Amino acid sequence: MIIDGRRLARERTEEVRQGRAKFGALSLGVVMATESPVTKSYVSIKKRAAESLDISVEEYRLADTATTEEIIAEVQKAAAAKHNGLILQLPLPAGVDVEAGKNAIPLALDVDVLSDAAFDAFAKNDFPAIPPVPAAMWYILKRNSIPIAGANVVIIGKGRLVGRPAEVLFKRLGAQVTTLEKGDDVPAATRKADIIISGAGVPALIKPDMIKDGVAIIDGGTSESSGKVVGDADPACAGKSSLFTPVPGGVGPLAVVEIFANLVALKATR
Repeated sequence: MIIDGRRLARERTEEVRQGRAKFGALSLGVVMATESPVTKSYVSIKKRAAESLDISVEEYRLADTATTEEIIAEVQKAAAAKHNGLILQLPLPAGVDVEAGKNAIPLALDVDVLSDAAFDAFAKNDFPAIPPVPAAMWYILKRNSIPIAGANVVIIGKGRLVGRPAEVLFKRLGAQVTTLEKGDDVPAATRKADIIISGAGVPALIKPDMIKDGVAIIDGGTSESSGKVVGDADPACAGKSSLFTPVPGGVGPLAVVEIFANLVALKATR
């Protein structure tokens, strides 16, 4: 089954709308320091999702020559504006201390679970928000009745946006989790997996001869190949999979909605 992430995103939006309806005006601040057309496109997608939920978005734009100090000051300015959520849009300009920038995001506004404080609280199961990409992956599995507790889950990559938070989340959900890093024997692990979660950013890393029949593949990897955005899993894997998320159009649309699910969840605790 090839998942239609855009259709699921619409369904998830309706669920988030029910929680959002309990509150009055809500807003999201977005700090960005890039003129990249790709990044601008990502922000536009978030703005459209926000509009569908009657959540306003205020952009805080800096030049792509911004310093670490200027970015931190802009994050603090956005936080002082009393938004209900705050995003520091990555990537940041070369030379900027990304760790310092993301750790300037106040815990109560961190809808991306990007700061160390937010991630630590999430890892301790003491934070109402879930990192958006793993949250989207979980939603896809739930909506398609894929068992997680007791499943052999193989996670490829240990990045901050996919692998690390997915490892925390799926262990919490009762899965038997194996996380692979560069240099590990990927085929040996994936051939035994019930669920494969990938965030490596390597085109066609996962091939049909590396998976068993009926595996669920949740592809969170994105990279470019021949001018196109592609995932980690060869599309031919869909023929052997019980569930397969394409790139683009799989996890991505849902992850955007999960940002606003987090905003509502954080608002509900304040």
